Amino acid sequence: MYIVTGGAGFIGSAMVWKLNQMGIDDILVVDNLAKSSKWSNLVGLKYEDYLHRDQFLKFVIEGEDPFEVDAVIHMGACSSTTEQDADFLMENNYRYTQYVCRYCLTNDARFVNASSAATYGEGEFGFGDAHEDIDRLRPLNMYGYSKQLFDLWAKQGGILDKIASLKFFNVYGPNEYHKDDMRSVICKAHKQILETGKLKLFKSYREEYPHGGQKRDFVYVKDVVDIMAWLLENPEINGIFNVGTSTPRTWNDLAGAVFAAMGREPEIEYIEMPETIRDKYQYFTEADMTKLVEAGYDKPMTSLEDGAADYVQNYLAKDNPYLTSR
Repeated sequence: MYIVTGGAGFIGSAMVWKLNQMGIDDILVVDNLAKSSKWSNLVGLKYEDYLHRDQFLKFVIEGEDPFEVDAVIHMGACSSTTEQDADFLMENNYRYTQYVCRYCLTNDARFVNASSAATYGEGEFGFGDAHEDIDRLRPLNMYGYSKQLFDLWAKQGGILDKIASLKFFNVYGPNEYHKDDMRSVICKAHKQILETGKLKLFKSYREEYPHGGQKRDFVYVKDVVDIMAWLLENPEINGIFNVGTSTPRTWNDLAGAVFAAMGREPEIEYIEMPETIRDKYQYFTEADMTKLVEAGYDKPMTSLEDGAADYVQNYLAKDNPYLTSR
């Protein structure tokens, strides 16, 4: 049995899709569907059963193991970088992850966890994933801090050599449609360009970055799940790993890739950034992928242009834009 928490969410459902591609459908999806449209991500995927996140946590806390678990891919968390309820993030992102991690260690199950590049803050200490550097990182928002706290807990507990915790950079791709404002800019851009013919990007407030020149490490979700699948197949590979491309690109590059995928000439309008996020905005991110490559991962990462083209043309432009096992 493979358990995917957050299995109806963006990366979680993509991981269910990847497991299906590997011939695996003995999967338990754990999530909180509530009144969201996340359920649409599960249509067309093959899995054994669904369990509400609270019911799964009950099993975990009570020490039960009714599933004979091989691995838990823990993608379940609040992923909003603007979430203001710190207590909620502490319980949902930090404490919940501790419980699930202990459960895996007790039951000798593989544990693959979603951390985040938000832990790096402004990147003043670089973007290396060496374990000795965790302590000095200073996240800019509570979301990033909740992710860093788990990595610190795992380090202090001496268990980083028994689990894999992945720092995702700017992930984009199919099945993110339910995320509203937290959808990738590629997803938002496609809709905006269709409706208005142009794309709005935030202005820069630093002289060293022109408008649209802020840089991020954009990584395609299909690459993300390839890496997680590789980690499942290589359970001896453990620790904290970055998941990105090692190639930061500008928002202008991203805009150009989307317009090209849609067969249109770029038309960009630069708008004011809300003051509420100006002092928490990351102007540059770049995943140092050295450690993962040295561990043996050798599959090339998808370029921004190729990823945008696949996403736009084979998903966003289709009536059914979801990943399915069919």
